[in-house]
Amino acid sequence: MSIVEKLKNNIKERIINALELNRAEGKLNFSEIPSFVLEVPREKAHGDFAANVAMLMAKEAKMNPRAIAQLIVDKLSLEGTWVEKVEIAGPGFINFYLDFRWLYDVLPLVEEQDEDYGSSYVGQGTKVQVEFVSANPTGLLHMGNARGAALGDTLANLLKKAG
Repeated sequence: MSIVEKLKNNIKERIINALELNRAEGKLNFSEIPSFVLEVPREKAHGDFAANVAMLMAKEAKMNPRAIAQLIVDKLSLEGTWVEKVEIAGPGFINFYLDFRWLYDVLPLVEEQDEDYGSSYVGQGTKVQVEFVSANPTGLLHMGNARGAALGDTLANLLKKAG
């Protein structure tokens, strides 16, 4: 599991804990926590991660999503995380801003994994064939041949890193 996935899972767990604390105190009524996303927002100004859980719970809880988000933020424990600050935005997004020092945890990992760093096994060993260049050895080479070779080689390398 990557460091970013660990960070996301940690934040998700803390959101769930905050929701359960609110339910135990009778501040929030719900039968189950919906499957919510914690994703990187399109705009950097909206933080490093954003959660949509408050908006998904609004109907069942019969509350304004921003009020639900505030309840979550009030009970959110950030000790031991790299989260520097949390803000409520728009209709009820919860935006998380990370302390830049989390990146220092990546350096030993890069050194340890060497050339394998950044690899993914999402492809699960699926074989693919990439045909990308067919330079005619008897004719002249041109930019089309060069571009195709560079793009094809890059694509093949990316697919290899993806497993």
